[in-house]
Amino acid sequence: MIDRDGFRPNVGIILCNDEGRVFWARRVHQTGWQFPQGGVKQGEDVREALYRELKEEVGLEADAVQELGRTRGWLRYRLPRRYIRRGQKPVCVGQKQVWFLLRLIADEGQVDLNLSEHPEFDRWRWVDWWTPVDEVIHFKRRVYERALQELAPLAFPSGNIPRRPDRSSRRPGPPVTDR
Repeated sequence: MIDRDGFRPNVGIILCNDEGRVFWARRVHQTGWQFPQGGVKQGEDVREALYRELKEEVGLEADAVQELGRTRGWLRYRLPRRYIRRGQKPVCVGQKQVWFLLRLIADEGQVDLNLSEHPEFDRWRWVDWWTPVDEVIHFKRRVYERALQELAPLAFPSGNIPRRPDRSSRRPGPPVTDR
């Protein structure tokens, strides 16, 4: 399903834990990491797509999470030319996404990346709030930053929103454990 401007409707999922860290997953057989996301099917609303994608990609049911909020509207990114499949009609030039913020309320042991016939991810880990902006593939960075900025007050209702680190002074952090 591609809109008249060439954008595919999609949902993005920012899953956080009680410490304000976010779920970060590695694409199967690749080096790239990203948030779970997926297309909205014909006749499906974005909330239905959210919970279908959560189950397919992360293995979690709706009762394993608390929905904290969503972006006010669609956030768009364009694909670099080399990723556009010109032979397909209609041509998809990018994605428009509604981003949802969820808090994991179940035990993290319920995460199962292998429930789908074709898993999207092979590893996952908890990372600091802003880490995904610097680690995601370059053409998704602005959308990730906008989604995290808009949803941060919901993840940190006390107002203690972490500041985005200055890239020029970044030092390697502590080692992380992949799951």
